[in-house]
Amino acid sequence: MEKEEPIAARFVNVSKKYNSGSVRSVALDDVSFEIRRGDFTTVMGPSGGGKTTLLNVLGGLDKPDSGEVYVSDKKISELQDKELTQLRREDIGFVFQFFNLMPTMTVRENVELPLLLNGNSKAGSENVVKLLDYVGLLHRGESFPAELSGGEMQRVAMARALVHKPSLILADEPTGNLDSENGEKILSLMRNISQDFKATFVMVTHNPEAARFGNLKLEIRDGKLTQH
Repeated sequence: MEKEEPIAARFVNVSKKYNSGSVRSVALDDVSFEIRRGDFTTVMGPSGGGKTTLLNVLGGLDKPDSGEVYVSDKKISELQDKELTQLRREDIGFVFQFFNLMPTMTVRENVELPLLLNGNSKAGSENVVKLLDYVGLLHRGESFPAELSGGEMQRVAMARALVHKPSLILADEPTGNLDSENGEKILSLMRNISQDFKATFVMVTHNPEAARFGNLKLEIRDGKLTQH
C-alpha cells in the first residue's frame, strides 16, 4: 500500500466577511479542505467569489473571522504579525500575475532575494544556480527583468518561489499576463516542479484550461467551496 503524503495545508470551518458601508459580503463561508504534499491544487470561481481571499488567508496575508488555518503543522490563524512574516519567509513561496521582480536586480539576485531576507544566501547560492538551470535560464543569470520576455520573467518568479524550499507555493493568476503559448509552458513547468520537487501548489485562476493542470480542483462561489 502506497504511503499517503503528509498534509501541507488545511482549512477547518474558515469564514471571512467584509464590511463596505452598510453592505456585508461573505468571502469565505465555513470553508474546509486539505491539501497534501505534492498536490497541484487549482481554485476557480467568478470575480468576487472568494478565491483571492482564500489565497490571502492561506498565505497569512489576511486573517479569518473564524475557523482554523494550517500550513504544515503550524496553526497560522493564531500567529502574531512577526510570526506570520517569518512563516511567509520560510514556509511559503509566492508567484504573482505581474511577476513582482525587482527591476534593479539581476535574474540571479532576484532568485536569491528570499535567501538574503532569511540571512542564508551563502548556503543557498548553489541552489540558485540549480534552479536557474532547471527553469532554462542559467544563461540569463546576469540579465535584468526588463531584458526578459513575460514567459522568462515568470520562470524567474518560479525559481524565486522555490529557492528557500517552502512547504507551500501560492500562485495568483500566474498565466494571466501571458499569451496562450507561454501560459501553457508556465503551467507545464509548474506541474513538473510539483512532481520533481514534491512542491505543493495552490493556484487561483479564472481560466478552465489552466485549471485542468491541477490534480485537485476546487471551485468557490459566493464563499462556498466545492471540490471536483
